[in-house]
Amino acid sequence: MEVVQDRPGAPRRIMLALPPGATVADAVAASGWMPAGEQWTAGIHGRLRVPGDRLADGDRVELYRDLLADPKQARRQRARLSRR
Repeated sequence: MEVVQDRPGAPRRIMLALPPGATVADAVAASGWMPAGEQWTAGIHGRLRVPGDRLADGDRVELYRDLLADPKQARRQRARLSRR
């Protein structure tokens, strides 16, 4: 089992041994990386998951940061600025 965390400038990775039937929440708790006060979204191999989803052998749990801006709105803003 692997847990990775997307961090600005320094992604982290840790290998964990979890018991059969472990969930996404178990993996996140075992990593010790859930920052207090920050919201993170979890996925397995690039697909969003909820904390209660069970893990399979070889899964990679990914912790994603929340977006700071809506990508569509940011693109529209850049397009507006480039027209000027």
